[in-house]
Amino acid sequence: MLPRTHKDAAMNQHVMPKLNRRAFVIGTATAGAGLALGLDLPFGGPAVVRAADGAPEVNAWVVIRPDDTVVIRIARSEMGQGTLTGLAQLVAEELECDWSKVTTEYPTPGQSVARKRAWGDFSTGGSRGIRTSQDYVRRGGATARVMLVQAAANEWKVPASECKAANSVITHTASGKTTTYGKVAEAAAKLEPPADVKLKDPKDWTIAGKGLKRLDTSDKTTGKMVYGIDVKLPGMLNAAIKDCPVFGGKVKSFDEAKIAGMKGVKKVVQVGDSAVAVVADTWWHAKTALDALPIVWDEGPNAKVSSETIATWLAEGLDNAQPAYIGNQNGDAKAAIAAAAKKVEAVYNYPYQNHATMEPMNATVLYTPDKCEVWCGTQNGEAAFAAALEASGLPAEKVDVHKLMLGGGFGRRGMTDYVRQAVAIAKQMPGTPIKLLWSREEDMQHGKYHPITQCKLTGAFDADNNLVALHYRLSGQSILFSVRPEALQNGMDPAAFQGVAQAGEAAIGYSVPNLLVEHSMRNPHVPPGFWRGVNVNHNAIYMECFMDELALSVGQDPLEFRRKLMGKHPKHLAVLNAVAEKIGWGTPAPQGVYRGIAQVMGYGSYVAGAAEISVTDGSKIKVHRIVASTDPGYVVNPAQVERQIAGSFVYGLSALFYGGCTVKDGRIEQTNFDTYNSMRINEMPKVEAVMVPSGGFWGGVGEPTIGVAAPAVLNAYFAATGKRIRSFPLRNQNISFA
Repeated sequence: MLPRTHKDAAMNQHVMPKLNRRAFVIGTATAGAGLALGLDLPFGGPAVVRAADGAPEVNAWVVIRPDDTVVIRIARSEMGQGTLTGLAQLVAEELECDWSKVTTEYPTPGQSVARKRAWGDFSTGGSRGIRTSQDYVRRGGATARVMLVQAAANEWKVPASECKAANSVITHTASGKTTTYGKVAEAAAKLEPPADVKLKDPKDWTIAGKGLKRLDTSDKTTGKMVYGIDVKLPGMLNAAIKDCPVFGGKVKSFDEAKIAGMKGVKKVVQVGDSAVAVVADTWWHAKTALDALPIVWDEGPNAKVSSETIATWLAEGLDNAQPAYIGNQNGDAKAAIAAAAKKVEAVYNYPYQNHATMEPMNATVLYTPDKCEVWCGTQNGEAAFAAALEASGLPAEKVDVHKLMLGGGFGRRGMTDYVRQAVAIAKQMPGTPIKLLWSREEDMQHGKYHPITQCKLTGAFDADNNLVALHYRLSGQSILFSVRPEALQNGMDPAAFQGVAQAGEAAIGYSVPNLLVEHSMRNPHVPPGFWRGVNVNHNAIYMECFMDELALSVGQDPLEFRRKLMGKHPKHLAVLNAVAEKIGWGTPAPQGVYRGIAQVMGYGSYVAGAAEISVTDGSKIKVHRIVASTDPGYVVNPAQVERQIAGSFVYGLSALFYGGCTVKDGRIEQTNFDTYNSMRINEMPKVEAVMVPSGGFWGGVGEPTIGVAAPAVLNAYFAATGKRIRSFPLRNQNISFA
């Protein structure tokens, strides 16, 4: 089906935008300078910019219809995390509109580029959807409110200072006259925007800060929601694709004559150096023919790589004699360890993980020599736009990307490989819409995986059992080396130190007199990517499990041991204390139940977790309860934060118990959910969320708490069994959910 227009939309829903192209081009030429946000935001002007249904755009963020419906534009992507609703709440809060009449839509990156990036950053990853756009979207709402009030004041010929706005109604306080946003929107759209606006103090929020229902739930529940996989265009054909199963390999040859007579087949095309696609009338016909197509691969030298050879190479990087980048350092850890009264050492490792989104990668493309349009789910509309530009060879004004809801992202749809492939196929069939859909097997074997790492940790104590030194040595992949080499700092990947960094949005929460955190970068051929939680996940396991090892080696309580190291880290300590209190750390656990605790900082937020588990036969774990505390600075929708925490635990515990991708003959062995499992509802623990927002900063909520799920459970497992697990997933240790 085609994306719906405004006329099909009910209140509190998300719809696809169809802006009038001529109107927005003209509007751009006449627009005002906008707010001083480092972006040129065309917030109005003499010529009214209109949406597809003719409703006036008060500014880039707000369209108001005559019936008082408020359309809020959302540049970030929605993939189940709730960013769409949270951003709408922030705009609506400053706009002072009637929340029951709010609906949302995506602008396209092509429109944004044409309007000098009017909607700012489209990227949705690193838990940045709200925290890095909250200021300018709030200003967008506040600016629109001021313009609406001014329009009403002009009509009444009274000072705007005598008017107030609430619930989409403007009131002249002296006379009692009222009007609605819909009645003055046309006039407001013609006004020059104010040079500056004052934002509300969060303590005065009435829409933001509340656990409001999500705007996209209704359509998802009824099946109306359109995902990339659902797109249908007139005359559309379908494509299935196979890339060389060994990363870095190429197509040697294929015999299309063998499938020429198969049902529905229209064309066989090579895509780049390494892939072959079949285009057919239906996707199943395309896939069936592709499976029957004889393809000879040039697998290259990577076909000799295995999980064992990778592990051996990474283990060599743990040797102090090997070169390494220093990410955090104070004192002289190596000298302090050499002179210490007691030394504790451990080696951990963490595997590749697949994103395993429910909706496989897909994109639909209509290419002509004069226009290239893409319909897809993407976590970065601008990156997808750039990929379409490059693959099509057309100038920016002839390309656009229509964002759709994502059937799972987790970082995977921040990449653009599937967009490039779809454009490359469509270019070979100009004028015909082509939908490329990866099979589940293609999706599993051609991911951008959570990086594989190992870590050697060494702690040292003085004669009084005080921790005097900690050496944390990582060996493994760098995501930035693969996907954003320009972000490396003199060859070092700063993201590798997430959770153990010296400062910033993922800083370490402990003070040790002598500390050395370093990374021996080793990049196997399997491509890494940003996997929900990214490097915080393994770094939190390594650090927090080792903290327990250190505490127990000197006979100290794990919580008290941590507290002694956290005096200079009050926000880390506050969330740790919050979960300790909620879980009842100082009181006896129920009979047969054991506890574990962990904390970390990620994506600007301070988080901690505590778990209660029981163990049967030493290998069957029942996770009864997990408590998570978070300090993200501000909470826009507390109900959504609770859901994010619960969802993050599904992701983190699934990875711990069931995940892990292995390599054989240069290729990923796990090809479907039978070999890459996910936890089930009956395995899910009770989740309790404790929010302790301290204000003054904006942190993320989608990813940070993933990091504490696994170490909290692993520390509880040690408390129950006396066995320390340092290699994952647990299925490799014959440990499973009870």
